[in-house]
Amino acid sequence: MKLFSTIALAAALVAVPVHTSRAAQSTDADAHWVGAWGWVASPPQPGPAPTRVVPQPPPLGVPPPAPPAPAPAAPRPPLLENPGGLPVDFAPGVLANVTLRQIVRVSASGSRVRLRLSNESSGDVQVIGDVHLALAGPDGAIVAGSDRAVTFDGQARVAIPAGAPVLSDPIALDVRALDRLAVSVFVPGQAAVRGARTLWTYVPSAPGDLTGATSLPGAHLRRAPVYATLVEVDAPHTSAVVTLGDSITEGDGSTGNAFHAWPDRLADRLAARPGPDRWSVVNAGISGNRVLRYGSGPDALARFDRDVLSVPGVRVIVLLEGINDIGRGFAPTGDREPVTAVALEAAYRQIIERAHAHGIRVLGATLTPYKGAFYASDSGEAAREATNAWIKTSGAFDGVIDFAAVVADPNDPLSFAPAFNDRDHLHPNDAGYKAMADAIDLRLITGR
Repeated sequence: MKLFSTIALAAALVAVPVHTSRAAQSTDADAHWVGAWGWVASPPQPGPAPTRVVPQPPPLGVPPPAPPAPAPAAPRPPLLENPGGLPVDFAPGVLANVTLRQIVRVSASGSRVRLRLSNESSGDVQVIGDVHLALAGPDGAIVAGSDRAVTFDGQARVAIPAGAPVLSDPIALDVRALDRLAVSVFVPGQAAVRGARTLWTYVPSAPGDLTGATSLPGAHLRRAPVYATLVEVDAPHTSAVVTLGDSITEGDGSTGNAFHAWPDRLADRLAARPGPDRWSVVNAGISGNRVLRYGSGPDALARFDRDVLSVPGVRVIVLLEGINDIGRGFAPTGDREPVTAVALEAAYRQIIERAHAHGIRVLGATLTPYKGAFYASDSGEAAREATNAWIKTSGAFDGVIDFAAVVADPNDPLSFAPAFNDRDHLHPNDAGYKAMADAIDLRLITGR
């Protein structure tokens, strides 16, 4: 079986060549590639079995614990930017022989673009038929005259090895910071099953290769597989900020396809900043992610090289992660996975040291309130407060952003302000994300 798998893999690679050397090593000595948009590929399979903590009965004479909090309400359909009122498909299912049109928004300006396609969450080779890039029009259409065929070492088709990314050849296309681009990918076989909370893909009703179509026939919005995970722009005088975190960084709770997460709002502010030195933003948030344990993808320490150091041009990291470690570690019901503030602090120091070794500054962000969330507890709140106190006072970070203070209810600082959270006591809404981004002192990033 192992020999057969090896032969099958070799055959796939021969039938559809994989060439990355020309894309990865530009012959243009003056090129200055910088990450301008990002999304993190996370494996669909569950992680290692958690450590189970069996609850013990209270000693005689001690009152029993309070009853568990009610289960969270069923999630409601997410907000979604859909001005044309296209049909929205919430049902999961297998996609094959299909064109997927993904909308991204770049945060750097330049005349050349590269795409990184990912098969990092799969154990099988992923064959990609054709890929096109264009300026995005309304409702999944593209701007006439902007369509570009994407190649990989001159080839239109590519087979991405299991667990790997592939980088395209440079694409001649003038883009400006905050432009929306349409990435159209034709998958001749079965598409990998994975998607993103804040990215909705345009899918046509007709099968086949429609990557060059101006408008997709019968287009509808769907949480479909995401293949483009990084957009690079040849952007002189530009540096990148990578935002490393969980769902609060990915943007869960914000309007889908509207680019309203706090990293997007930060990109808005940086794009409006005058001066010759420019800054782009790459979002490396994964919903459910943790610092110390597997949770919707490898932990922050495990994925740091892939999701941060591999981004070209990165000079600053904003780290906002740890609330899932605390929530899961002190969950009032179900399995518990112990964690301490001291363990989180040690992990933060590891990230700081690894970043500093590459000349990258790290800004620490305080963990936002979570009172009333499904996994909130008094013990977890104590750990959150201890962690935040360390972030603000240890001097370990190159700068501190106090997100917790920005979104807290003035009358109850352990809770979200009602105006900034309207569903689960954990994730900000659009207004909350904007408040977070607006509170960042840009001098912490730019140095002036």
